[in-house]
Amino acid sequence: MNVLSVEKLAKRYGPRQLFEDISFGLEKGQKTAIVARNGTGKSTLLKCIAGVEKPDSGIITFNRGIRVGYLDQSVSMTATHSLVDEMLDQDDPVTNAVRAYEHAVARHLEGTAMQHAIDSMSELNAWDFEAHVQVLLHRFGLRDMEQPVNTLSGGQQKRLAMAKVLIHAPDVLILDEPTNHLDVHMIEQLEDELSAPNLTLLLVTHDRYFLDNVCDEIIEMEFGEFTRFKGNYSYYVEKKALLDEVRDATQQHLRGLMRSELEWVRKMPRARGTKSKSRLDAFDRIKADATRDFSREEVKIDVKTERLGGKVIEVRNLTKGWGDRQKPGTYKPIVTGFSYSLKRGDRIGIVGPNGIGKSTFLDLLTMRTPPDAGTVSIGDTVMLGTFGQQGLQITDDKRIIDVVRDIAEIIPLNKGKTLTASGLLERFLFDKEQQWQYMSTLSGGERRRLYLCTVLMKNPNVLILDEPTNDLDIPTLNALEDFLCDLDVCLLTVSHDRFFMDKLCTKLLVFEGDGKIKEWVGSYTELRETQKARAGKLKVESAAKADKTASAAGAMGQHGGLAVTESTEGVKKKLTYAEKLELARIDKEMPKLEARKEELLTIMAKGGTDHHQMMEQSIALEKAIAELDRMMDRWLILSEKAG
Repeated sequence: MNVLSVEKLAKRYGPRQLFEDISFGLEKGQKTAIVARNGTGKSTLLKCIAGVEKPDSGIITFNRGIRVGYLDQSVSMTATHSLVDEMLDQDDPVTNAVRAYEHAVARHLEGTAMQHAIDSMSELNAWDFEAHVQVLLHRFGLRDMEQPVNTLSGGQQKRLAMAKVLIHAPDVLILDEPTNHLDVHMIEQLEDELSAPNLTLLLVTHDRYFLDNVCDEIIEMEFGEFTRFKGNYSYYVEKKALLDEVRDATQQHLRGLMRSELEWVRKMPRARGTKSKSRLDAFDRIKADATRDFSREEVKIDVKTERLGGKVIEVRNLTKGWGDRQKPGTYKPIVTGFSYSLKRGDRIGIVGPNGIGKSTFLDLLTMRTPPDAGTVSIGDTVMLGTFGQQGLQITDDKRIIDVVRDIAEIIPLNKGKTLTASGLLERFLFDKEQQWQYMSTLSGGERRRLYLCTVLMKNPNVLILDEPTNDLDIPTLNALEDFLCDLDVCLLTVSHDRFFMDKLCTKLLVFEGDGKIKEWVGSYTELRETQKARAGKLKVESAAKADKTASAAGAMGQHGGLAVTESTEGVKKKLTYAEKLELARIDKEMPKLEARKEELLTIMAKGGTDHHQMMEQSIALEKAIAELDRMMDRWLILSEKAG
């Protein structure tokens, strides 16, 4: 069933024709990605289809009754209201009732206030919707309903925005860079969520693994054409290479034909008959096709790097956290007692969940943030190039050429060559006309490309990159990866782009929480496979320990205390007797509690039960998750103590 039709769509932005005469359709359940260079209008096209912007011409038609959800590329929540207020920001009776009920539960209200919230939910039959809200928020790792949205990290805000889009169960999802600012675990969760068979998807993303795992069609916008490839990203890359070969061969043939026809045109007598006119028209068509420009401007990155000595960055007993150490529950350790020495040629990736302190760690290494304890020492020959998440902090009324000229008018290259600011911008795909335009005319990806240009033109020999892949198009990513692979620099990068990390990094610093950082030698994909295998093994071991403990408890009743010795036989003696019993109990209870949580989520997702039961299930789910978190924290402490 066709759910979307786009006919002859066109849009101009200022002097630039972004796209024109675009036509395509989507069938129910189809997962389609649009691939194109930055500045070609991908985001604007999605906004036009979603109804956020109006096209200059063309028709957009959704099938009757289709619900559409749209996620913008940029998510910035600066308001001080709570997470649940942001999630449920529509003004209708059901949403208002659910919002009031969630506040009552989160604030532990009792008596009349709670009863009024329950009565409103029952009158409006809002329990199924409330269950859907709970399931979505927990699935995206958002648990504190009262947390102000302006205190959420970039990744948390992105997840909240995604949950808002999904809350009304859209039939068609239009997503612009949905993986930006998400950690790998959440990207994998999102891949599962978007793979639902009946969900129709139209998206723009630079995440090549995500394109492979989710999409079944790629649409390429290039040379003013809209070309469809029925397959995932790997299929697209393969077929596009073949298409380019065929196109080049066809052009060579047409050029030969044009030369032979040109001789006839020059010799042709002035008197033109019908056949001559027809042949002339055919020649004009051949000439147009043969001389069509299919050359691609590629980002050409070529900068001089200063010689790097033996000492790069040395860290000794580095410690940093946020909050007050003296107040339990308020202090959050980021790094504790960490020592490391970056060496010339190191290519290190920094990975871990959102909000764990990776960007702060980079600020510590570059001495932009002081540590609580320990030292950071930077070598005398180090020339730092820092690419931050915040992007290029330039006002919109500045011309692009002036941004580069403010840094340098002449840029030194390798082998004694130099380049003007204008010439450097051309290498980064800003032509002479665009260079005199204002920053306000740039797309998000073009701003990131310009930012990259300003960082690399300073000739750094140590690159600190914080989420460098966000908003960059795939051709620019490929050029950046190839450049960094060949560049003799020390590289330290934070990124959730698995393809980028696999290609560039030879080892990783893995943030595990509570200030712990461990080194991993190998690729990002190998790390994720190991983590998943370890998590699966842990579940199996926990279930086995629970069974063993239950059996031992039965034996204790028959043999008076012998079972305690058997059940704790594998626990090292650093634990006290009481802690051994506690660890055994947690091993037994955690699998049951996890199963209970999943059972509640499944029941609530189905809906349709009595409202009193829904209320009880919602409260029970909150308690189960809180208890599971507490148990996991305690299990980690006891396990670490036991070795």
